[in-house]
Amino acid sequence: MSSTATATTAPPLAASKPQERPKGSPKALSGLLPFLRPYRARIALAVLFLLLAALSTLALPLALKVLIDQGIVAADPGARVMALREHFLALFGVGVALGVFSASRFYMVTWLGERVTADLRNAVYAHVLKQSPEFFETTQTGEVLSRLTTDTTVVQTVVGSSLSMGLRNIVMGAGALIMLVVTNPYVMTQVLGILVLVVLPALYFGRRVRRLSRASQDRVADTSAIAAEVLNAVTVVQSYTQEGAEAGRFSAASEAAFDTARKRTKVRSGMVAFIISATFGALLWGLYQGTQAVLAGRITPGHLGQTVVYVTLLVGSVAVLAEVWGDVLRAAGATERLMELLSSRSPVLDPARPQALAAAQGGSSLSLRGVQFHYPSRPDHAALADFDLELKAGETVALVGPSGAGKSTVFQLLLRFYDAQAGEIRLDGQALPQLALKELRQRIGLVPQDSVIFSNNALENIRYGRPEASDAEVMAAAKAAFAHDFIMKLPEGYQTFLGERGVRLSGGQRQRISIARAILKNPPLLLLDEATSALDAESERVVQAALEAAMRDRSTLVIAHRLATIQRADRIVVMDQGRIVEQGSHAELVARGGLYARLAALQFEA
Repeated sequence: MSSTATATTAPPLAASKPQERPKGSPKALSGLLPFLRPYRARIALAVLFLLLAALSTLALPLALKVLIDQGIVAADPGARVMALREHFLALFGVGVALGVFSASRFYMVTWLGERVTADLRNAVYAHVLKQSPEFFETTQTGEVLSRLTTDTTVVQTVVGSSLSMGLRNIVMGAGALIMLVVTNPYVMTQVLGILVLVVLPALYFGRRVRRLSRASQDRVADTSAIAAEVLNAVTVVQSYTQEGAEAGRFSAASEAAFDTARKRTKVRSGMVAFIISATFGALLWGLYQGTQAVLAGRITPGHLGQTVVYVTLLVGSVAVLAEVWGDVLRAAGATERLMELLSSRSPVLDPARPQALAAAQGGSSLSLRGVQFHYPSRPDHAALADFDLELKAGETVALVGPSGAGKSTVFQLLLRFYDAQAGEIRLDGQALPQLALKELRQRIGLVPQDSVIFSNNALENIRYGRPEASDAEVMAAAKAAFAHDFIMKLPEGYQTFLGERGVRLSGGQRQRISIARAILKNPPLLLLDEATSALDAESERVVQAALEAAMRDRSTLVIAHRLATIQRADRIVVMDQGRIVEQGSHAELVARGGLYARLAALQFEA
């Protein structure tokens, strides 16, 4: 196994301890524009329904004024009865219009919220899957999952609800304010002057809420990272009886998240209370002036009623906007974190003009010359130094050596998980950086030391090697890997669900599924990283025979610690500290009495 600790060039996305983050800003929401653009027509329709619903609401006070002045306060009792019927019908019509337009607005904006969130989640996930191992070495899985779930849910709340409510209340509040100014210009000019003084403290509260919103989301991500890490290693946690300690660690992170959320809620509550109280006080002053005007005979009772409703609409709009502003600030922090993920760039990219690979005949050839490689986290330590290796088509070469010698690093460079800092690596005569990543990796089959089983049935786990393969081809690969018999003994055969990470299988069974997957892919170059390490003696014997059959007519690189499994290799390359120190056949290396001979003596004598 190699040491692959790296430091990514992108900003660190996870931390076990709180750390300083860039301050969020509502401008971060502009990152959602590319996800909104495809739905311009629906957005326009939603805005139309929003405006119609707001205008219907603003029409209610006008209808109420006419009802009071012409239907209730009218001098002629006969005309009053007819007027009341007509005006109540008009009010009912306004109410129906308000209901229809509000329902249409709700459907459209909810659809947009769900659609944009799904697109955003898909884009982030697809982007993360393309990142090099450098990214995953420094970013905890729980941090990514938190952004895919918690942050996208916050964005969904704003796009699918809060933003629409905010726009609707801006229209209603502005309309109500305009009507109040038109109908009571002297009084409302005073009120407006008072309201301006409300804005300055609100801006101060807003900045604090924004900072705390971002910090709160970061702390929630910390809890997700801890949970993902521990749940993926729950058997180790239980075997060391660390359940209590891990529960305590998670509890501490949860308490830190709660404390930050409490501070955010406290500041946001103070902001809402101040805005509503100050606005309400200013508007009550306006109402007081209005009642004095009615008593003095300057305006009618209906005019006062209209003013009361407009004041209520304005106060209600300000209250909703205060709530929405808090949601917008939270969404800005969430969007900023999501855009951070989307802006990260893998250092390993496809070339602008990929070169084509010739068809491989009897396996692929490999050439590594003067390769120098340092993991970014350890720039002073060479994982590979002046490394030269040639692999002919159809040849089997084994890489052996102590842990940390650089064996797995060779595999990672061949798959272009990393790029070497110096030297060149060629596959079938073409330099790796000149090849499309997909074409390069399609030529290579990997059987890792730790076999990976997906949460699916046995058939689909093997078919992962070649998704278009038929059931018969999948079963043939399973037979070649000596996996067919134990699969048929499973409760539902090939349709048996294997559980998360293959927990329903033994280590040897998981490894044979992994080998079958590589055999099904049928690549010209096979990389075996201790492919038989998890097998018992009997399984190792049959799988070794299967691997020898799979190695025919293709090139194979084998990493082996158990030297008995690679004695028939065409060549054994002995590595130490990133360099080749010996190479030859098993007999030649034993006779030479070097590092390989010492390793062999330790194993075979044991």
